[in-house]
Amino acid sequence: MRPGYEVNYGRRSGAGPLRARRARPYRRGAMASAHVPPDLNELRGFCTAADLGSLGRAAVRLHVSQPALSKRLTGLEAKVGAQLLERSPHGVALTPSGRRLYAHARGLLDAADEVAEIMTGIRRSGEVVRFAASHSATEAFAAKLLAHLGQRRPCSVELVTANSQVVRALVADGRADLGVCASRPNATPNPGVRETELIDDAIVCAVPPGHRWTRRRAIAVEEFLRTPMVVRDPSSNARWTVDAVLSARGLAPAPPIVEAATPSAALTEARTRCAPVLLSRHIIAQTDFAAVELDELRFPRSYVLITPAYGAPTGDVRDLCDAIHEQVRIWLR
Repeated sequence: MRPGYEVNYGRRSGAGPLRARRARPYRRGAMASAHVPPDLNELRGFCTAADLGSLGRAAVRLHVSQPALSKRLTGLEAKVGAQLLERSPHGVALTPSGRRLYAHARGLLDAADEVAEIMTGIRRSGEVVRFAASHSATEAFAAKLLAHLGQRRPCSVELVTANSQVVRALVADGRADLGVCASRPNATPNPGVRETELIDDAIVCAVPPGHRWTRRRAIAVEEFLRTPMVVRDPSSNARWTVDAVLSARGLAPAPPIVEAATPSAALTEARTRCAPVLLSRHIIAQTDFAAVELDELRFPRSYVLITPAYGAPTGDVRDLCDAIHEQVRIWLR
């Protein structure tokens, strides 16, 4: 028999069996609640108050009223049978008993948070992941990347293509779970997203087979500037990257032959017109176009992974983020 418990046997009634009533603990002050399971809300309130040193700040953090939080803490101290927090006009501090409980409660809460995250991932598993990619990123690697990932990690992905600034806006507004687009150096950052660099890139000048520049080692800046070319539309990152570099050096290019809405359209126009085109080097590398070196002119940028600024991705979204990083590392080898 466990200490502090007694068993009272019932009386025999006729031929009925002898039945035992449930054992009840002796009422010895704090001993009466020694075996009560912990309440996570009470423990979270206790740990948060200890972390912040203030009931008021803890109540704000937990989105509850201060009286409600005080009630939780009083209930927890009654269960423990000891004072856990020392109150003063300057805030709260752990008592020796409080420090002992805090050491174990913090680990329990961290484990509970992990379980909650797993539950959220399970609940969301199988949902469609909304993936936004810029036109350039889609044609350079995103579409092939998703096709490859689909063979290894089956999940439903809805791919939306738009220019880089729209991709950022889609993720910031919650209309997309994550995105891939081109960086925009020195631009005002979007506060609603985080950007993680994936791979270096640059806008290069390239020409189709048969163009007179295919045999040239390099093109002088003056000849480049006076030559009409096929370029992307003004809202694209590729166009912005080139214009930003030229503007910083006080240079102005010739009027474009065509302003194409997508990289594939730009390639088609350049091939049809046998004209130079300005596009991502990763796109040019997949064609029979020849990249042409420009004297003293470079248009560097990179591709970045876009995720929401607040909160952490869970479930299939987090798996897709990890898989994208993994596949880009393999690709770079």
